[in-house]
Amino acid sequence: MAGAFLGAFGLLMLATFTSVLAGGPITTKRELVNAAYQAGVGECLNWEKADLSDAQKVDCAAAHKFEVTGTADITAAYPKEAPYPAAEAWEKIAQDNCAQASTTYMAGKLDPLGKYGVSTLNPDETRWSSGYRELRCGLQVTAPSGAALPSFGSAKTQDQSNVYDPGVCVALTEDNKVGDPIECAKPHAFEIVGVVEHPEGEFPAPEKQDTVMSEKCAAIAAEYTGGADLKAKNLLITWDTRAQESWAVGSRKANCKIGAVPQGEKLVAWEGSVRNPNGAPLTTANPPQTTSVKPQDEPTGAPLHSESGKPSESGKPSGSDKPDPSSSGAPPSSAENR
Repeated sequence: MAGAFLGAFGLLMLATFTSVLAGGPITTKRELVNAAYQAGVGECLNWEKADLSDAQKVDCAAAHKFEVTGTADITAAYPKEAPYPAAEAWEKIAQDNCAQASTTYMAGKLDPLGKYGVSTLNPDETRWSSGYRELRCGLQVTAPSGAALPSFGSAKTQDQSNVYDPGVCVALTEDNKVGDPIECAKPHAFEIVGVVEHPEGEFPAPEKQDTVMSEKCAAIAAEYTGGADLKAKNLLITWDTRAQESWAVGSRKANCKIGAVPQGEKLVAWEGSVRNPNGAPLTTANPPQTTSVKPQDEPTGAPLHSESGKPSESGKPSGSDKPDPSSSGAPPSSAENR
């Protein structure tokens, strides 16, 4: 089956997913939150609780969910009497006040289609009512739902390619979009079988990338599955390509993956894994790309993601999914992932 499923794997796009540090009584827990409010440029923060009440500074080499790229005071636009912004307003505030700060922090080399998204830590409603208007601008690795994923090392030094490690499965959402990482035993859109790193050089046209990915992904899939007959399982090999904007800032990696044969323009969910249980251990990144996302509860105040669950209009698909015609037996077609 030939054709393109454009944007089917736009996993971690530049978006204005907002976060909030929740308020409460003055306790030891509150002191940890204060430390996060005081975090400076280049410092990293981590938390486990959905309301961020346990947020604290950590070494950027360790797992973290936020890297501070700057601060912004929005008092001029939101004086003391201004009501607490709704989620949509927070997204615009983040874009207006933090997008440029993050680009500058990355020396102009922030992949707009890469795994890092622009985000903010906003004052909670208690601080807001007292007149506090300072934001922490930052970068997060975010899942399509907006959930913050673990990151390791400073974004300045990390590859920004939009990829997952082999063995990761990604969900299929109700609106037929690629979702968050999920257990492969559950219905999912794709199973990641490998990562291809393109060599340095001039940007290769998508057609050239297709030629390279088709050959390499076929070999990777054969090893991953132990030579399984994918056509008999109604599955096919597919892959991502890198956009020129991503190539320009150094993103060279792209995923090979396996998915069910689409029905027209729609992706189809399937269950289980095609990995050969007797195969060699998987080669994963160091540090590893995330393999799961904890259920995201809504925190008090601005949510960790937009109410619609969709990225902002500033985000665009990171690449395209190309089915391998030799693996599907389906007639040529093209479709855009929804």
